[in-house]
Amino acid sequence: MAGGQLEQAGAPGPMGPREALEAYAGAMRDASGLRAAARAAREASVGRTVSFSKKAFVSVTTLCRDACSYCAYRTGPGGEAFMPERAVRALLENARRHGCVEALLVAGERPEERYPAAASWLRREGHGSTAGYLARCSEIALECGMFPHTNAGNLRRDELRLLRETNMSVGMMLETSSERLGGAGMPHEAAPSKRPAARVRALEDAGREGVATTTGVLVGIGETPAEAIESISEIGRIASRWGHIQEVIVQNFRPEGLTAMARSPPAGAAHHEAIVAISRLMLPTMNVQAPPNLTPASYGSLLDAGINDWGGISPVTPDHVNPEYSWPAIREVEARTRAAGLDFRCRFPAYPGRLGSLPARLRERALAVADAEGYVAGSRWRAGS
Repeated sequence: MAGGQLEQAGAPGPMGPREALEAYAGAMRDASGLRAAARAAREASVGRTVSFSKKAFVSVTTLCRDACSYCAYRTGPGGEAFMPERAVRALLENARRHGCVEALLVAGERPEERYPAAASWLRREGHGSTAGYLARCSEIALECGMFPHTNAGNLRRDELRLLRETNMSVGMMLETSSERLGGAGMPHEAAPSKRPAARVRALEDAGREGVATTTGVLVGIGETPAEAIESISEIGRIASRWGHIQEVIVQNFRPEGLTAMARSPPAGAAHHEAIVAISRLMLPTMNVQAPPNLTPASYGSLLDAGINDWGGISPVTPDHVNPEYSWPAIREVEARTRAAGLDFRCRFPAYPGRLGSLPARLRERALAVADAEGYVAGSRWRAGS
């Protein structure tokens, strides 16, 4: 498709999968038209604000029943199965002093179903499940003046109901809708929770329970362009039906040492940035994110491709999922964003338009430190910088 046609297609309505595949092929020759359309779509739908969340990454447990071949987060048993309450509290109290807003609570998927040590730890501490302990950690986060967001794999409806009372939102990456990537020798072969049907069911359950949800795709793990576009289309279908998906992450694969895919090539920049732009055009009103620590030389390119969010950035904790890739300084991301002529704002784990639908105690706590537009007031997040 010609650049001029793309620019006209940018603002009105969602781009379809067939048109997206044509646009992808064109972008591999010349990406200027696709980028221009994505920028126009962003400005027409979500404006010129690019947000981020100032967070603390709380690695509640690295045990997981799955074994994705690219995962650097999962570990085997050894030591304490879960981060104890005292450590969670100490981490979050320190994060609050540094102006952090989001408590990102991350856990492997239901490790108690695979590891007796995890089940034993939970019983000893009085919790019936990983989700039960995450609910307790969420209460600790609120006590520390933080706002929880939980990422713990495919949550069931009863677990979502438990967590929605304390969590502004939950996260669960679709990653891919391709069944092929779960086949023999593929990245999700040993990860039953990553089967598309299981992922879609969990995303739809979050919609049934009315929980604001972040999801996304993982780019560069062996998918074809058509599979990546189909994955974005599937997210769009779920979002249209239930209205609960608040953000789509387009995350580029980066190989990590000691994983089965350590020697696999990283996602190519052209492929990643084209999928970012196509995500904006297929989901024009969605918040679209790309993590800045995985693309340290591509700030301008990703802004040019239509993102309006940088995701969580932490001044106090590493990215435990991608430990070889450090967070950039928030002031650097802000400078790069403003240099592109865009505004830079700190958000809560729930986006501004969703604050009004939160449970009363979460809404009241957020509004106490929010500005008039529903972002975090500068005096709150810049504290301790």
